Amino acid sequence: MVNGVLYTVQAPDDVFALDAATGRIFWTYAYNPSPKARTCCGRVNRGLAILGDTLFMGTIDAHLLAIDAKTGQLLWNTTVADVNEFYSITHAPLVVKDKVIVGTAGGDIGIGGILAAFDVHTGKEVWRFHTIPQPGEPGHETWAGDSWKHGGAAIWNTGAYDPETNLTFWGTGNPAPDWDGRQRAGDDLYSDSVVALDADTGKLKWFYQFTPHDELDYDSTQVPVLADIDWQGAPRKVMLWANRNGLMYVLDRNTGQFLMGKPFTQVNWMSGFDEKGRPMRVPGKVPTPSGSTIMPTVLGGTNWYPPSYSARTGLFYIPLWENSGTIATEGGRPKATGNTPMGAVNLQTNSKLEEEGYGAVGAFDPKTGERKWEFKMNDITWAGVLTTESDLLFSGGREGYFYALDDRTGKLLWKASLGGQINSAPMSYAVNGKQYIAVSAGTALFTFALRQ
Repeated sequence: MVNGVLYTVQAPDDVFALDAATGRIFWTYAYNPSPKARTCCGRVNRGLAILGDTLFMGTIDAHLLAIDAKTGQLLWNTTVADVNEFYSITHAPLVVKDKVIVGTAGGDIGIGGILAAFDVHTGKEVWRFHTIPQPGEPGHETWAGDSWKHGGAAIWNTGAYDPETNLTFWGTGNPAPDWDGRQRAGDDLYSDSVVALDADTGKLKWFYQFTPHDELDYDSTQVPVLADIDWQGAPRKVMLWANRNGLMYVLDRNTGQFLMGKPFTQVNWMSGFDEKGRPMRVPGKVPTPSGSTIMPTVLGGTNWYPPSYSARTGLFYIPLWENSGTIATEGGRPKATGNTPMGAVNLQTNSKLEEEGYGAVGAFDPKTGERKWEFKMNDITWAGVLTTESDLLFSGGREGYFYALDDRTGKLLWKASLGGQINSAPMSYAVNGKQYIAVSAGTALFTFALRQ
């Protein structure tokens, strides 16, 4: 929301400018992507970036667009990658100073991940980083043979930026093939990692790999949360990360040093970390000819939807799945043990028992990993979390409820049934001194305010 105008998207690549107080449409922009556009998991668009009077959007045929925020007219259109090689862009761009940064999706289809920065005025490329080390670069040896050429490590969620260090942080996706690692022996860098790059040059400053040699399609494209906390008696600038592999992490965001990793949901594939912060695998908890049950599910203990940190409470809030696993068979597609389909817009019948999986929001102490409280839902959740300075927490779930909790206790304060699944995070904004909360559910955008 900028100057009373709310900008949002409709999948795959439409933009709307709305009056943020009334919802009246000012203009629309519709992009017609190439019919060759291919995505693994739906024709997805996760939003926009803005700088001044210019909006930026990535498209499912791997273009980056600049759009006049006042009129909805296209200013420039840059090709980021070749749609014929199955590249796409599904996340909101990130503006850093005079650059707009985007990454490419398509890891499940076998692309080689790209993160690139473009001049905000011209669309000209400034730098490009390959998320799989190229021949001669450190880390290239972690891929067997030529497996690096189509190794995935895609970018499909927006990163973060720290102006103090001029570092931008991005999570990378799974290696390819997703569920069969026999042809790509090694750690498969920089898949399932966070990479810290110099925002001006795109040079790698540090990385941390969450799931080396991933065979469960865990990805690590969750939202990095930058926080300043007290760590072992001293102030520390950290990165909090709730990972799809079921573990929450605390990393030093200046150096990438591993500080802590703890399960936030049931995890049986690893038993702890070695002295370097590398996960120690549990024998047998890999895809096997007869199948092995691995927790959390292939869809993750959490996924794309953002967590939140509140400096007021000192707690890290994670939308999560509990009691949810996968049967992993060597060379085959993993099978979820509970009714846990990918996100959709319409409400679904929930026939699961609690022991088969449920969604929740958990509040955790990032200094210890201790769970302070949990708000359970009957069904799983694909919704993100927003916390406020007034100690409120807003979220939703697959059941279609949008709700507010007390973020200190987890007590339910209010809820509304919106008639469709909530697969997004809420946002808050103010117009003329009045505070609003907006959230997408089903095929609509809903906006709430306090009664007058």
